[in-house]
Amino acid sequence: MCPTTKQKHRGSAIDSAAKPSASLPDWITDSKNGGSLQHVDLDTGTNGWASPPGNLFSLRSLNYLTKRQKAPAGDYLLSPLGMDWLKSTTKLDNVLARPDNRVSHALKKSQSQGKSMKSFVFAVNLQVPGKDHYSAVFYFGTEDPIPPGSLLYRFVNGDDAFRNQRFKIVNRIVKGPWIVKKAVGNYAACLLGKALTCNYHRGPNYLEIDVDISSSAIANAILHLALGYVTSVTIDMGFLVEAQTENELPEKLIGAVRVCQMEMSSATVVDALTPQIQPAAARVMGCSKEVGESKKTVKEMNEVMFVWMSLLRWGQLLCGVGKIVSLPATLQLLRFWWVKDTSIKLE
Repeated sequence: MCPTTKQKHRGSAIDSAAKPSASLPDWITDSKNGGSLQHVDLDTGTNGWASPPGNLFSLRSLNYLTKRQKAPAGDYLLSPLGMDWLKSTTKLDNVLARPDNRVSHALKKSQSQGKSMKSFVFAVNLQVPGKDHYSAVFYFGTEDPIPPGSLLYRFVNGDDAFRNQRFKIVNRIVKGPWIVKKAVGNYAACLLGKALTCNYHRGPNYLEIDVDISSSAIANAILHLALGYVTSVTIDMGFLVEAQTENELPEKLIGAVRVCQMEMSSATVVDALTPQIQPAAARVMGCSKEVGESKKTVKEMNEVMFVWMSLLRWGQLLCGVGKIVSLPATLQLLRFWWVKDTSIKLE
C-alpha cells in the first residue's frame, strides 16, 4: 500500500528479538502465546505470526543524509508481544484501554503482584472499514523504561503533529501471487502519519496508534485487493520512527511482525456495547492518517473507490480477452495515483 523502494540489503542474521528467552516475564509470555493468531514458525508457519530478522529490512544508515545509503536494521527496540485479529459492528479504537484486552490484562496482573512496574506497551491498530469492522493489532513491549531523550521517547511523549511527521512503516512481501506484489510492491516504505489518518492514544504505560484505512480510498482499494488473496500471502511489516537529522541516525525498528497466510475465518468477535470477547469466525486488517485540509468527504472517497475498483475490474477483463488495457498497467496506475493522492515522497 506504500510506494516501492529497492532493497539493497537482505541480511540473514537472526534478530535477537525473535529468539525465545527463558527469562521472559510471565506477562510477555502470556501475551505472545495468546491472541487471535498464534505464534508460528518463521519459515513454515501458516495462519499465524512470527518475528522476522531485523536485518531483512533496510533502513537509513549513519551516513544516509550525505550518501543516501541504507543498511540492515538489526535488533528491534521493543520485544514482539503478538497480534490480534478482531471483528466488531463498530470501529475499534484504543483497544488497550478496553477491560477485555488480553495484553493489558496480563500486564496489570503482573503489576498487581509487584512485578514489571516500569513496563511499556506499544501497539499499532490497523483498522479496516466495511459492513463489519476489523482490526489487526500488533503489540510490542519492554520491561525497561524507554531511554529519556531517545527518538522513541520523543515520539511516545510528543504531540500528534510530530508523530504524523515521523511514524513510518516498512513492508516486504515474502510470499504471494504476482497481482499482490504488483499492487503493493515487493519492498515499500512510507510515513503512515502523512498518508493516512492516525489517532494516538497515550496511556500511563502504553501508546496505541489507530490507523484508519478508510481515510484513503486508494489505500482501501489496494488493501481489499490484497485481502482477496490473503490466505496465500505472507508479509513482513516493520514500524519505526523516521530519523530526519544526523544525531537521530541510524534508524531502528520499534518492532516487526511476519503475518503468515492468515485465514479470514478465524477472527475474534468483540462486542461493541458490552466489552467481552467471544470466539467466532471472521478476521481481517487495515491502516490510517490525519489528512487536515485535504481530507476527503465520505462521498468523495466512495466515488474515488468506485472509479479505481472499476478500473481494476476492467483491467482484469480486458487483459483476459487480449485487449489494449492490461492488468499491469492498471495496477501501476493505481499505485501512481495512491502516491499522488497522498503526497508520499519516494525514498
